Amino acid sequence: MSEVLVVGAGPTGLALACGLRLQGVPVRVVDRAPGPASTSRANFLHARGSEVLDRLGALGRLPEESLRALQVTTYLGDRPIMRLVFGDPGLQTAAPPMVVSQAKVESALRDRLAELGGAVTWHLPLVGLEQDEHGVTATLGGMSGEAPQVERFGWVVGCDGTGSSTRKVAGIGFPGVKLTERFLLADLHLDWDLDRSGTSGWIHPGGLLGAMPMPDPEGAAGRDGGDDLWRLIAYDPGHGGDKSSEQEILDRLRMILPERSGRQVTIGDAEWLSLFTIHRRLADRYREGRVFLAGDAAHAHAPFGGQGMLTGVGDAENLAWKLALVIHGKATGDLLDTYEAERRPLATEVLRGTSGVTKMNVAGNPFGRFLRDRVVVKLFNLPSVQRWATYTTSQLWVSYRKGPLGGRGSKPRPGDRVPDVAVVRADGSASRLHAELGGRWALLVPRAGSDDVEAAVHRRLEDQVSLLRHNDEKAMLVRPDAHMAWRGNDCDGLDRWLDGALGLGQATTRPVR
Repeated sequence: MSEVLVVGAGPTGLALACGLRLQGVPVRVVDRAPGPASTSRANFLHARGSEVLDRLGALGRLPEESLRALQVTTYLGDRPIMRLVFGDPGLQTAAPPMVVSQAKVESALRDRLAELGGAVTWHLPLVGLEQDEHGVTATLGGMSGEAPQVERFGWVVGCDGTGSSTRKVAGIGFPGVKLTERFLLADLHLDWDLDRSGTSGWIHPGGLLGAMPMPDPEGAAGRDGGDDLWRLIAYDPGHGGDKSSEQEILDRLRMILPERSGRQVTIGDAEWLSLFTIHRRLADRYREGRVFLAGDAAHAHAPFGGQGMLTGVGDAENLAWKLALVIHGKATGDLLDTYEAERRPLATEVLRGTSGVTKMNVAGNPFGRFLRDRVVVKLFNLPSVQRWATYTTSQLWVSYRKGPLGGRGSKPRPGDRVPDVAVVRADGSASRLHAELGGRWALLVPRAGSDDVEAAVHRRLEDQVSLLRHNDEKAMLVRPDAHMAWRGNDCDGLDRWLDGALGLGQATTRPVR
């Protein structure tokens, strides 16, 4: 029997499955789709997302296959009025932000899952759940005339998107509001003279138009011998309804593109065409007994800022190490309550930010347009604001210091992300902290050693800890998701932290709430 059923084989579900398999947890991954997606709405992964993939061992060749189009130029007519450059966030990371399709990210995660002994079962939806204090009975399939499969799991995690069946059968509400009318979305081969070193956007009375260069999966050559694939997004209120054929979307873009960009353009083949409206939604709770939600099943974002996929894989990494500890009997079920306590406030903050950007981009009244076109664009040309934008979108700032596992003290404080600092392995070879995690904890001790602290950690976490040396006077226990757990040289203080955080030494057979 698999301990965990992961429903949904998008980036969140695959990252969660990889994180659990890294720690030896049996996992079953199912998805209602007939097979892997070849197209995707998400196409940008910021530094923190790359860090997560790297720790999972799933980064692979994505950096080589992605683009570094890390600037956004905004035009008013044919005049550039703002250029936002995403630079170094200044938080010690070796992980690059990437322009890369969600489909490629999913492919890299599937490959890693296969290496770890896992796989995805396609065309198998979740249709029912019944849980008790010992586990969950899941009903899978049975929607196309075949007999349903009834299987038993210890835990279920719904990573099945905004229309989550898991959330619905668990009875968790998903309130929210509609933010916009329809957007057109397309991946098109275009022949025009637009610079591919960054994203371009046009402010126009008819609505926002954006164009982002995309890596061409087929390597097709454009006019100048380079790729000619572009992701287009166009706000299109008042033209058609929520449903249009692909040909109607393409015909509409043939009108919008030259009109709003003011450029001559030859539109070639379309790789993908779609439309959507933007809603802001947040699940009432992330847990119902032995059932959890993660990613878009828990929070629905606007696409601006590239925060959706990023937040989802962060959910997955946070939940994976906690669930693994409970399954292996190294923590009580109370640790699982910290998942929502740490991740839901972040989703609230991200939703607030992406909603604000969305409202600014689609401003329809004269005051809103004046504020956007004459005030905001000038602010974003300031170097200090550009540094802030890089820092904010990277999510490297995320901290849980105010949560139940956080704490006070000198920086980095318990709950803070620990930078990718230089460390020395037990054999004396040099490394970096994040490279030594990979589903494991890390204990960084002063070069002089700290035998009592080392013994206390190994007594509690056994072989799940990497012992490393660093240039600091205090020992540092780092969680598998690269956040600070504890810092100091007081063995009693470490014992108290482990008792409080993991509940070790307490009864582990209590009913799961």
